[in-house]
Amino acid sequence: MHFEILYMEAPIISLKEVTISHDDGPLLSHVTLKVDAGEFVYLIGKSGAGKTSLLRTLYADHSIDSGEAQVCGYDLMHLKRRQVPLLRRRVGIVFQNFRLLKDRDVYGNLLFVLQATGWERERMDGQVMKVLEAVGIADKAHASIHHLSEGEQQRVGIARALINEPTLVLADEPTGNLDPATSSDIMQLLVELNRKTGTTMLISSHDFMMIDKYQSRMIVCENGTVTDPSATS
Repeated sequence: MHFEILYMEAPIISLKEVTISHDDGPLLSHVTLKVDAGEFVYLIGKSGAGKTSLLRTLYADHSIDSGEAQVCGYDLMHLKRRQVPLLRRRVGIVFQNFRLLKDRDVYGNLLFVLQATGWERERMDGQVMKVLEAVGIADKAHASIHHLSEGEQQRVGIARALINEPTLVLADEPTGNLDPATSSDIMQLLVELNRKTGTTMLISSHDFMMIDKYQSRMIVCENGTVTDPSATS
């Protein structure tokens, strides 16, 4: 398996003194964070701490009040509406609740993304099968979503995140709806994909059993900000 990953000299994610608000006021403030190409990073914190809002901000689904923010070479503070789809082609997203199209089979879910992002028709079939092979469910290409286990559905979600060969994958509690054994399989898959493809991954999780089993750099979302215990002063 081979993915064309674009390595960048600048950090894949660079936030400086960023403030993110909800309607009732600031949610996260003074957020300074750097994630380099090829890293595998956990974003940990309690429910309601702001993890999901931070991830949404990184793919331009939540606005920034102030600060400096670059993701995959795009300046989020000055991002034009027409640039949002371009950013999202560089960013794959894995959701806790899968968000698959139930009226399409596995192949159709991935084909839909390729059609929406302008791939050439003659390349689509090969790309779909490549990512399904990468996540270990090539034999499920024409299975109905309803007939898949939750672990298989999450593998489809990961395949969808990889389909455009992104520079960055953001996963929001990808094991949150899974049993422990399936959670371990999914986390191991993400770790292996990071190692094999070089795709940068930022994984939101409070599954400390999995974090301890597959150890990597952690950043912490708590007390209205984000801290990096590994950062040096």
